[in-house]
Amino acid sequence: MISAPVVAVVLATNRGPDNPFLEAALRSVAHQTLREVELVVVDDGSPRPLDAGLLPRAPAGTRLLRTPGTGPSAARNAGAREARGTLLAFLDDDDVWEPERLAAHAEAMRADPGLVLTYCRMRSIDADGREIAPPDQAAVTTTADVFRRRTGVMLPNSVVRADAFRAVDGFDESRRLAEDLDLVLRLAARGPVARVGDGSLVSYRRHGDNATGRHRALAAAIRDVVGDRRTVALRHGQDELVDALDESQRANDRYAAWSAARAARAAAAEGRPGTAVRELVWALRFAPGAPGQWLVRRLHRGREPAAARSA
Repeated sequence: MISAPVVAVVLATNRGPDNPFLEAALRSVAHQTLREVELVVVDDGSPRPLDAGLLPRAPAGTRLLRTPGTGPSAARNAGAREARGTLLAFLDDDDVWEPERLAAHAEAMRADPGLVLTYCRMRSIDADGREIAPPDQAAVTTTADVFRRRTGVMLPNSVVRADAFRAVDGFDESRRLAEDLDLVLRLAARGPVARVGDGSLVSYRRHGDNATGRHRALAAAIRDVVGDRRTVALRHGQDELVDALDESQRANDRYAAWSAARAARAAAAEGRPGTAVRELVWALRFAPGAPGQWLVRRLHRGREPAAARSA
């Protein structure tokens, strides 16, 4: 058994032992260079429940919990309540970590006890493990950077202090999407955030079953989270954060319009013109200002010197 773990890893899953990516996720925890690690696996109502004997790639001392399909927020909270580590990391059941990932976070957070959250660079891979997008996470300079959502601070590439996680009451269990963004913003409001490491330490897997594939629901959930944080910032007179959240909301509108346009093109190519039209109508209703934002950004980029555009 592991004693006095520095990092507690919570892996919540609802896909059972038939999940083709679970073994790689578990193996990436077992191969961490940081030895003071514990793993809590939460089986959240899998159709065929996990069994401890089906976790051969997990570290020694792994604990397995079962919850009745309560959703990712409640499942992660349940795992965090069982955790003994002073730091918390949340691993999705289809992502993988580099061996030095947790050591980099633990070292930085030992050196600066004021850090509430650290994050690392993260690349995207496909179902077969091939890279489809390189890491692009920028370093944070102010809290507003996190609220703008331009630095790439996300749950899959973050490690948080357990006491800060508990102080903000963990995940909001009423949220089924963008619950990770909500947590990151609430934590960032409490204290400093920093990027650690040099290269990519996390591989985020994109595939057909990703929950984030539902672009309409995701855009609406992000709008709700950002709007709620804006209300809080406005109440406290945090003008810089209000401006940052307004920028974040505009980015979400552009995401919604881009996602709907992509879905419309795909539907049209498949001979489903009605679906294509509905996507475009939804985008115009959800984000009527997005086309104008896109044009302004294109014009602004066009006026920049070539060196600035390539930076």
